[in-house]
This record gives sequence, C-alpha cells and structure tokens, in this order.
Amino acid sequence: MPNRLVHETSPYLLQHADNPVDWWPWSAEAFEEARKRSVPVLLSVGYSSCHWCHVLERESFRDEAVASYMNEHFVSVKVDREERPDVDAVYMEAVQAATGQGGWPMTVFLTPDAEPFYFGTYFPPAPRHGMPSFRQVLQGVQQAWAERRDEVAEVAGKIVRDLAGRELPYGGTGVPGEEELVQALLGLTREYDPTYGGFGGAPKFPPSMVIEFLLRHHARTGAEGALQMAADTCERMARGGIYDQLGGGFARYSVDRAWVTPHFEKMLYDNALLCRVYAHLWRATGSDLARRVALETADFMVRELRTSEGGFASALDADSDDGTGRHVEGAYYAWTPAQLREVLGNEDAELAAAHFGVTEEGTFEEGASVLQLPQREGVVDAARLGSVRARLFAAREQRPAPGRDDKVVAAWNGLAIAALAETGAYFDRPDLVEAAIGAADLLVRLHMDDHARLARTSKDGRVGSNAGVLEDYADVAEGFLALASVTGEGVWLEFAGFLLDHVLVQFAGENGELYDTAADAERLIRRPQDPTDNAAPSGWTAAAGALLSYAAQTGSEPHRAAAERALGVVKVLGPRVPRFIGHGLAVAEALLDGPREVAVVGPVDDPATGKLHRAALLGTAPGAVVAVGEAGNDEMPLLGGRPLVDGRPAAYVCRNFTCDAPTTDVERLRVAVGAVGP
Repeated sequence: MPNRLVHETSPYLLQHADNPVDWWPWSAEAFEEARKRSVPVLLSVGYSSCHWCHVLERESFRDEAVASYMNEHFVSVKVDREERPDVDAVYMEAVQAATGQGGWPMTVFLTPDAEPFYFGTYFPPAPRHGMPSFRQVLQGVQQAWAERRDEVAEVAGKIVRDLAGRELPYGGTGVPGEEELVQALLGLTREYDPTYGGFGGAPKFPPSMVIEFLLRHHARTGAEGALQMAADTCERMARGGIYDQLGGGFARYSVDRAWVTPHFEKMLYDNALLCRVYAHLWRATGSDLARRVALETADFMVRELRTSEGGFASALDADSDDGTGRHVEGAYYAWTPAQLREVLGNEDAELAAAHFGVTEEGTFEEGASVLQLPQREGVVDAARLGSVRARLFAAREQRPAPGRDDKVVAAWNGLAIAALAETGAYFDRPDLVEAAIGAADLLVRLHMDDHARLARTSKDGRVGSNAGVLEDYADVAEGFLALASVTGEGVWLEFAGFLLDHVLVQFAGENGELYDTAADAERLIRRPQDPTDNAAPSGWTAAAGALLSYAAQTGSEPHRAAAERALGVVKVLGPRVPRFIGHGLAVAEALLDGPREVAVVGPVDDPATGKLHRAALLGTAPGAVVAVGEAGNDEMPLLGGRPLVDGRPAAYVCRNFTCDAPTTDVERLRVAVGAVGP
C-alpha cells in the first residue's frame, strides 16, 4: 500500500513511496501528528543519487518489522535535501556540531517542536564495527523518550540555543583587498597536492570554485604559480577515472588522492561548474585538453541530463544493474580486459587496454578498471583511437543505464545555463547556446511567478511547492547575466534584475550579511546562513557575484554596494579557509579588477561587430561583463551614449562606466581585456 509520499514530485521521495514505513513529507501536519501522539519525529534526509541512501532503504525501510516499529513509536518524515536545502542545512549543522562529521543519509530524531536531540547518518541492519544497528538506535531513542523525557528536552533546548548563537556578523566589515587575496593564495599553496593536483587528501572533490579563483588571480596579477596549480589540477582530473573518458562528464568525487576511482554519481552542478572552468582554462591557455573536456562535458549535460521540457535533470545514480540483477556501483562505467576483447577484438582491445589503463588486476571491483588516460600519451593513430572510443561508447549504451533524478533544480540549471552559453560562444557551438536558452525559458515560464519569486524545483513540467532559496536566485541570475553577455538580448538582464531585487529585499540582513532563506519563508529552528562553498558556490557568495555583475551591466549603485557588503565575509574567511570560500575569492578578484565593462556597439549581424564581441567574450579580465548591440539600446545600459566610430562597430572598455577611448581594432580590444585564446 503506497504511503503519503506517492503524491510528491521528488524522485527521492517517490523511491520510498512503496515502503511499509508510514512516511510523511516535511510538513506542519507531520509535527502536529507527533504532538497528538506524544512521540518523537524521525527525520531521514537524503537524495536520489546517494548510494548509502539506497542501501539504508533496501536494508531497513523495506523491512516489515523495522517499519512496524517506526510506525508505532515515531512520526517518520522523509526529506530530499536537494528539494529542501534549508531543512538539510539546519539539521546537518547540528549533526556536525554534535558528532564532528556528517553525511547522507542523515538520521535525526526531533521533538514535536522540531528540536533535534539525537543524530546519525547510515546505520546498518546488524551491529557492525562498533556501530549499532538501526533497530538498536530506534529502540534506544524510544526508551530515552519514554523514560527520560525531561533529559531529552534539556538536550534539545541546549542544541537549539547553541545553533541560535552561530549567526555570522560578517556583512559590512570592508571588502577584501590585495593582502587577503595573497594570504588566501599562500594558504592554498600550502594545501596543494604537487603530485596529483587538487587540495588535501582522499576523498578528493573537484575544486571548481578554487580553480576559478586561481585563474582570475593569474589574469589580474600574472602569478604563474596560481595558473600552474589550476592547470595541473585540471589535467590530472581530466586524465583520471573521475572523468568519463568515453562519454564526457565528471563523477562527484574520487575516493583516492590520485583521481583514479570515482564515486560514480554524476551531478548537474559539478558538471556545469567544471564545464565552465575548463572553458575558462582554455580561454587563458589555449589548451587542447581543456577545450575537449569543456565540449565533451557540455555535450554530456545536453545528451544525458536535458529533460523533455528543456531543463536539466539533477543527477545520474552511481549504481546500476551489472547484468545479473545486482545493483553495483560503477557497473555502467568499468571494464575488464575480457569485455574489451568482446567488443573490440584482440588487437584493438590491446590498444584500448594500454591507452585507458585497463589491467587484469583492475583498478575497481572484481577485476574491472575505470578508464584513465596516461600522463604522457604515445603516438596513437587518432582515427583508430576514435573508432575504439566510439565502439566502446556504443557497447556501453547497451548496458543497463544508471537511474536519473529528473528533478529540475533552479540553482543548478542557472549554473548550467552560464556554462553552456559561454562554452557555446567560445567554440562556435550555437546548439549549446540554444540549450542554455531553452533551460532559461523553462525557469522563467515555470519556476518564476508574476512577482519574480522562484520555485526551487519542478519535475515533468509540474512545479514543486518549495520556495527558492538564496542560491536559486543567485545562480539563476548568474545564468541570465551570462546569456545577456553572449546573446545581447536585454530581456535576460531584466530578468536577472528582478531576481536580484528580490535578494536585496528578502535575503539581506541589516549589515549586508545574507541568509539562505527569505525573510518570509517557513520558520525553522534557525534561519540557515552559510557563506562557505560546498559542492557548489554558497548562496551568499554567488549572490555577491551576481550583484556585482549586474551593477557592472547597469551602473546600479545599490547592487554594487550590496555586493561589497556581502564580500565582508571573504575579507574575514578568505585568508583562513581559502579552500572553502573559493567562489567568494573569485568574486573579490572581479571587484579588485573593476570589474571591466565592455560595450560592443554595432549591428549584431555585422561581421565586424561579431569579431569584436568574440574578442570581448574571450577576455580573461576577472568578472568582466559584455554588452553587444545597437547604440542606445534601452535594454542594455552599457550601450547608452556610446556611438559607432566613423560609422564602424566599436568596443568601449570601461570601469564604473568610465571608458577608455573606443577601438574598432580587434587586436587592441584583445589586449585591453586580456584575451589569450584564438
């Protein structure tokens, strides 16, 4: 008998709709039910492509005896962390404060007033390695609730008070300057892995936002060490198993230091960020590898994540059927030598094994290998190698595919829009720009209401009930601003302005600090607020970047002032924890550079305008914004008062709307904006 989750849109919640557990979605009604029955709430948080979430569901939530105990003694609430990042953030903060670690699935026991008192992540079905079983945890919590209710209430109250004292007063403390950015660079240098690239040890996550900072710092200062760290890290990742050598796109992280064995789930946000990073690396260096990876990653997103409505799905699972009915992590991606021979024949299989590092011992499970590229490739017949890759890709397409989370998340689609728009413009791929426009159209048509308020998610053309959070407004605005620069269509600038005005009214505090939820959003035990990057830019620093870009496009002083106030947190945290505020450091680089504003004035169908526009887009000046179109275009304020030069298209390079002399010469413009690539 399906439970209440059958009516939800989240694929993760729907995966639990047939459990014997009497699940509730997060709602006031669930907590009212707990009060009525005088039982605690069991909050279980995860997401669709989470491997251990699936394991817990199979082992415990499908178990009739476990479900019966849960139904008798708890009100059980299931939350998709991607749909409700605010709920996830509040209780993850409590878990990490109490245990020193966190992760998903997250299991939290709450009072009927939503106050947490006991925490955990995955619990096995039987005691293992000193870890209690899930059933033992349930019994222990129920016993404490029944026999020591006052003690439970005291613990819960203390946790809530501790969380309430964690607000960050970092707005308006002054903007980060040269000293803070140099200190941040030194801190990154100390944590850099000179052997394998990246920062820290295993598990190792793609440091997208840090790489963006390093590229911008090099562009502004010429610091070769910054560029070297960025380029070496990108090369190591691109050659490692974390990158899909056949189909493009990146897995979520590497379980080892050397980027060899990935955790195989593929997330939209990772691939959007990395697509843009590799495109920017190509822009800075002309690297053929960077160009290939940027394009293959863009093609992966369009091919495997685009939905029928034109948006982009959230993720692909790590697990898939290995052909025997077992769900195995990485089964879709890994190869044995025997499988290569079956597809390619002996001679080409030998080439593929040598080229992709496939051995009899394997690099993964059961003798299978994750495909990699050697650090120094020998002379290989390109046509033959292309044929090998195409045949392996076609054979892989016949394997059972990983499941796809079809949920469209506004923030992550914003990141994808920016990446596809820029990649399409750089590499003359109008189809990628059109894909970006399609996703932007969906967000405007379905996710934005008449008051420019955003819904966070949709699925199959049905908008979810959860309000957008700060990262949604910031990342969608960033995507729209990138589209405006690439297409010259002022409507995207206008939509970005609507969203950012909402940020100023609903998400900003009195001193410039930013909150993850709107002022009129549902009240939780604490209003979540976090300026540090996780797998994607924080809403705080993403908003600072979008506000700064919008101000550069429009000359709006309130938006620039808000960006500067928000960057106070980077002044404080940048020198201390640069790995975890990379996006904020990248925005600070743009602020120190101006950012530059480039107005390309001329008929959009004139080839001379097109050449100037391309040169402007390829500029490496940090955070530079570009406007293109006829002089006096009311939709693009940068174009106002800037005429043609001797009747010819011209480019104006400005800071704070004060411009250098205009130029009609492409090479002069390239120098002015720091363009490197062809």
